Amino acid sequence: MMVLMDAGHLSLRTDAPGHTRLPARYLMSIMGSIGLGIIYGFKVNLSIAIVAMVNHTAVGLMNNKTLQHINVSLKHEDGPFPWDENTEGLILGSYFWGYIVSLMPGGMIAEYVSARWVLNFSVLLNVLASLLMPMAADFHYRAFICMRVIQGIGGGISFPAVHVMVAKWAPPNERSLLASIAYAGTALGNVVFIFASGIIATYLGWKSVFYVEGVASLIWCIAWAILIQDSPEEQKILISHEEREYIISSIGKTKESHMKLSEVPWFQIFKSAPFLAILVTHFCSNFGWYMILTQLPTFMTQILHYQLKDSAWLSALPFFCMWVFTLALSKLLSNMHDKNWISVTVSRKIGTLFSSAIPMFCLLAVTYVGNNRTLAVALMTVGITCIGGMYCGFLANHIDLAPNFAGTLVAITNTFATIPGIIVPLIVGNLTKGSQTIESWRVIFFMTAFLYIIEMLIYSMFGTGEEQPWNKVKSQNTKPADVYAQSPERSEYTVPLNENRHHQNHES
Repeated sequence: MMVLMDAGHLSLRTDAPGHTRLPARYLMSIMGSIGLGIIYGFKVNLSIAIVAMVNHTAVGLMNNKTLQHINVSLKHEDGPFPWDENTEGLILGSYFWGYIVSLMPGGMIAEYVSARWVLNFSVLLNVLASLLMPMAADFHYRAFICMRVIQGIGGGISFPAVHVMVAKWAPPNERSLLASIAYAGTALGNVVFIFASGIIATYLGWKSVFYVEGVASLIWCIAWAILIQDSPEEQKILISHEEREYIISSIGKTKESHMKLSEVPWFQIFKSAPFLAILVTHFCSNFGWYMILTQLPTFMTQILHYQLKDSAWLSALPFFCMWVFTLALSKLLSNMHDKNWISVTVSRKIGTLFSSAIPMFCLLAVTYVGNNRTLAVALMTVGITCIGGMYCGFLANHIDLAPNFAGTLVAITNTFATIPGIIVPLIVGNLTKGSQTIESWRVIFFMTAFLYIIEMLIYSMFGTGEEQPWNKVKSQNTKPADVYAQSPERSEYTVPLNENRHHQNHES
């Protein structure tokens, strides 16, 4: 199947190479999507499992509470570990210790060695750590933290690997579609693992969460290693000669020289106001994103008094809605841009506004709904759904500023934006220690709202979709087509709305 671009719209040709079966490049993208789904699933499954692991009654007694103040809905779910809120926050946040240190090295190894094996190693690290987690938890919570750090290391190297794979496999006019398929796995992984973790923990026990999901994910590692290679040239099975030639003729040979670190305009990047606006926006947005990602199940259990199995259902629903909303908003903004109704800058700011303003109001409102749990859940669902606007907002803006260095820009901002993943659980743990009340959570949500306001102000003033002059520092000896092919990171979160324009410029 060949996908062509006509005035910004996709059209299908049934007479294209490989139309009689699923093309290998689509198989790569689907497998990559499943891989990212596994990574993100392991990222959030502990938020569900830890509710069944903690002995809430013992923690309540240690905090000098009477049994009447213990959440009665959790008594039958008490686990073996008397971890207080601070310890829980430390455990949940430890994932990002590994994540933050592996971002830059992961991108370099994927680019210069093998993206295929980096992604496989990423999932394999998560699988092995998951299988060892029950033993580590029984031994000591510090050993359990070590397993989470290992999973974080695997998570940090996953996105750069998928970037490189998409760059080597996707013809320019299909990059949007293949990248979208791959990155959609992040949202669906949240849905599947959150839901599955709640059911498994409820009926099979908390240890089974790590065993079942670990073994199931190991199947992907084996399939990926057998079915997918680093590039079409190296792929020996499940690819036709016509498809291989089609990809190579579209993007050129993938074994070209790579951009050197010395060619990255570091000074110009860090003095660029549009880039710094993205950095601040990414940090503020991730504070709210990680707060919801890691603390939502606890909030729903402790404050809304939902049992674990109900919490899993309700925790998974918003991520499914976010996946649908992201695709719909991206398509809408793309159509508006194609019709010249809005510029790239306006498109990015609309996406960013959706991802910040609506979640901010929803978070504030949820602390004033009292015992109306249905309204609270509805507000949280709407808020999380709209966070998906970030994928076609400021996150895609890295590509607009400098398509030649989009991967470097994302690695820098994502490193800073990972800090909230470390500090948010600690802040929540300290503010709610011995006081799991709506008042404590209200302070947390107001703090998040303040950062959302900063995000909107900074990005509204300094954000732009215009390409920056320092993007053109690439050696004059490099062919335009090579520059395009060497930008694997152009679509980490979403595909640029002006991709077709960039492609046309390179061709000229």
